[in-house]
Amino acid sequence: MAYSNSREPRRETNQMVFGIRAVIEAINSGKEIEALFMQRGLGGGLMMELKSLLNENGITAQQVPVEKLNRITQKNHQGVIAIISPITYQRIEDIVPQVFEQGKVPLILVLDGVTDVRNMGAIARTAECAGVDAIVIPSKGSAQINPDAIKTSAGALYKIPVCRHDNLLQTVKFLQESGLQVVCCTEKTETSIYSIDYSLPTAIVMGSEEDGIRNEIIRSAEHLAKIPMFGEIASLNVSVSAAVIIYEAVRQRS
Repeated sequence: MAYSNSREPRRETNQMVFGIRAVIEAINSGKEIEALFMQRGLGGGLMMELKSLLNENGITAQQVPVEKLNRITQKNHQGVIAIISPITYQRIEDIVPQVFEQGKVPLILVLDGVTDVRNMGAIARTAECAGVDAIVIPSKGSAQINPDAIKTSAGALYKIPVCRHDNLLQTVKFLQESGLQVVCCTEKTETSIYSIDYSLPTAIVMGSEEDGIRNEIIRSAEHLAKIPMFGEIASLNVSVSAAVIIYEAVRQRS
């Protein structure tokens, strides 16, 4: 992979930053905010400055009772706690052109609503081993990239670019406009994953085990494909499903 040169040195734990001024400084220094917890009803000039900064940077704070903050840390948090991501998120708009410029055929993995950190880690490990160019996740409703995810990925999350975007449908449309076909892995079809031509520039979309892929993405996709099932159990774990379809793409490209 050629996209991780700008990453910070590896660390095994998410860094906690608490206190209004400290969180402001973390955001201004370009730190990636994985989660931000803010005490309900807080006001004041410094808090207004923080809220304005959050709006400018598109960061969403979870409004929580002070008791939750006190459970996270007993130190003087001033009503604000931020969790800094152990990775640096990248932009898919930057990565796709780079892949084409290198003469490669892009293979992108889009995860819509995968919330289990171990599934996230296992998928990232498979994706990195298979040469997937990037993983795209939504800003909300996705598993945190935390120490459990890093460990399960065997460090792959440090190596493969991860792109976090607010509007996943808009991101899918960007991929299509860039010349990629979108393949949704879903049970809502009779087409097998083995019927798709993955030698073309491709974005594979995987959904959560509970809700699947959101309908608007399914409607916009060029292809819907399912993994054939022959046993009594109706579905596979999402990380296993991702491995099956990713390696079908690898097989066709080999």
